[in-house]
Amino acid sequence: MNTILTLNNLNKTYEGGFEALKDINLEIRRGEIFALLGPNGAGKTTLINSVCGLVMPTSGQILFDGKDIVADYRYARERIGLVPQELCTDSFESPWHTLHFSRGLFGKQRDGAYVEQVLRNLSLWDKRNNMIRTLSGGMKRRVMIGKALAHEPKLLFLDEPTAGVDVELRKGMWEQVRALQRTGVTIILTTHYIDEAEQMADRIGIINNGELILVDRKEDLIAKLGRKEMTLDLQEPLAEVPASLKGFELSLSEDRRRLSYSFDSAAEDNGIARLLSGLHKAGYECRDIHTKQSSLEEIFISLVKKK
Repeated sequence: MNTILTLNNLNKTYEGGFEALKDINLEIRRGEIFALLGPNGAGKTTLINSVCGLVMPTSGQILFDGKDIVADYRYARERIGLVPQELCTDSFESPWHTLHFSRGLFGKQRDGAYVEQVLRNLSLWDKRNNMIRTLSGGMKRRVMIGKALAHEPKLLFLDEPTAGVDVELRKGMWEQVRALQRTGVTIILTTHYIDEAEQMADRIGIINNGELILVDRKEDLIAKLGRKEMTLDLQEPLAEVPASLKGFELSLSEDRRRLSYSFDSAAEDNGIARLLSGLHKAGYECRDIHTKQSSLEEIFISLVKKK
């Protein structure tokens, strides 16, 4: 899978000295869904706007399809789409007219069949002639996606695409995004919903205070940084943790019948055998044992706090 977008030492400092981006280096693979996570003010939107030509970086280089987006700005603009957080379209126009108009802005010939297909894919065909102001919030969000797709981009930015959308509509939009990926569109997604990134993304990047902390495959990220927690349901209440087990990361429930052990799942010696042996020698037996893997949300919070 080759690279469609490359950021080399990208920096953005605003007047007043605020550093929104600090030496960002990133490669986006063609055809992937990449989730960019970070708290408010982390630099996500500045990064997107820099690639889309809405913000001029202070230094660094952005290559789209191997071409510099400043030197070959027309090439980049024609092939990059953006769905911003804000709903910005004419409320008194229809989805049908809005998509045709957006397509024309990019110099594309009128193509009713293509616009129809986009509207059908977004479940908007039945509303094609309705004024946008009469549509629901979820439908308006889908019109924004359709507007960004009107000029047939190869790279699509979705900046908080499901903000303010209910759970059922969010799931529907996830499927629509996957359908776009299947057509060959590369997607960069920013979201505050960690479960959204966990469901959708092939790779995940975490940005905080303008710095790209980490980029990795979702599964590898969880495997490398995630911890597991083993819970032991005891046959009898435990008065206190035996002295022989003080070296383990243990916590005892209020009813003293449940012992929790946090461990590194990737470690050669996770200590489980020694823990169970020590518990048995202390005269306690387990009624049940179960484990839980750290979620992506827990990993994200941990990384941001450390940074």
